[in-house]
Amino acid sequence: MIRKAAAVTAMAAALALTGCISLGAEPPEQLLNLTPNNPAPAGSAASGNIDAAVAILDLQTPQKLNVTRVPVLVDGSNLAYLKDAEWVEKPARLFGRLLADTIRAKGSRLVVSGTDLEYAAATKLSGTLSAMDYDASRGSAVVRFDAVLQTGERQILTRRFESEVTGIAAEPVAVGAALNRAANDVADQVAEWVG
Repeated sequence: MIRKAAAVTAMAAALALTGCISLGAEPPEQLLNLTPNNPAPAGSAASGNIDAAVAILDLQTPQKLNVTRVPVLVDGSNLAYLKDAEWVEKPARLFGRLLADTIRAKGSRLVVSGTDLEYAAATKLSGTLSAMDYDASRGSAVVRFDAVLQTGERQILTRRFESEVTGIAAEPVAVGAALNRAANDVADQVAEWVG
């Protein structure tokens, strides 16, 4: 009987505490995502020789982008995060998938990513997503990607791609749409470069 009373008391105490404890922040009303402007149509297929395939490897990011929040450049040395704006997952993964979808939709290359085949592909695309930010001083969304392309001839090429969408209010929906537009522009530039 004493055990039962102790268990009931412990349960009541635990329930009373649930109103005082928060296991995480309130989620935003909506999450931001990157979507391709021209996705490959449903049912489209590709095949080819592994020598002609391009592998999209995991992308690197600075710490400011290693989170699901949207960085805001306040000035040259200060960074904040946009209130109530959160990505569905980390920007590097979102942008990597956008790159793969965009190159695949162009139809000129067999694209492999996230499989063992990516290590066998002769051409590999990697790099650093260095910006997917909102610049408060200019009211603009900026996406910058420093690409590294290793070709089948064992040649290494690098190139910086950037896109900026200006005139954007510091609101989650507007910033998310602008970053999606800028990311698609960069992905299109990269797809043209990769060939």
